[in-house]
Amino acid sequence: MAENETVASRPLIIGVAGGTSAGKTTISRTILERVGEENIAYIQHDSYYRDLSHLPLEERRRANFDHPKALENGLLLQHLRALVAGQPAEIPVYDFTTYVRLAETIPMPPRPVILLEGILIFVDRRLRELMDIKVYVDTDPDIRLIRRLERDTRERGRTLHSVIEQYMQTVRPMHLEFVEPSKRYADIIVPASNYNPVALEMICARIERMLGK
Repeated sequence: MAENETVASRPLIIGVAGGTSAGKTTISRTILERVGEENIAYIQHDSYYRDLSHLPLEERRRANFDHPKALENGLLLQHLRALVAGQPAEIPVYDFTTYVRLAETIPMPPRPVILLEGILIFVDRRLRELMDIKVYVDTDPDIRLIRRLERDTRERGRTLHSVIEQYMQTVRPMHLEFVEPSKRYADIIVPASNYNPVALEMICARIERMLGK
């Protein structure tokens, strides 16, 4: 945050990072419920995956979605800066079954809090510098893998074999190279193998104090 800016003159920006299926969305949803959805512009980094419609479907499936270059951070930064300036943004919609960005967008009005969630949001210095609070959700690898298997087979139409193959080829190596090291930038590290009410209470109370509630 720039030195001449204050929380009172700009939205409070919170980043929630962590490995795949660490529990980032659970933490984010709890913040939304506690602080109030009407006060928060909730943005998921996953919405900014690059469109792969120019590639054959089989080649899309082999893409490395866990590398920072898979995401269009330039567009995300444009949208964050618009929201900070009090302007609305059109959030992309990504189809994870076909690996393409849809024509529709989600209109996001400016709000007192911007909540940004994603595995790689602490990797990009430009994103980090916009954040007032950086939360890293730290969950055991075996728990994350089980959750990933359940999510991708149930919600994204993947086979068990394809999920495991992707995990070993890209998810795990990229986690070790990019995601885990980014933990050092966090202001708060939440051990979240299970629901962690104490940490969530602390985070929400701090947000409410910074908003002057």
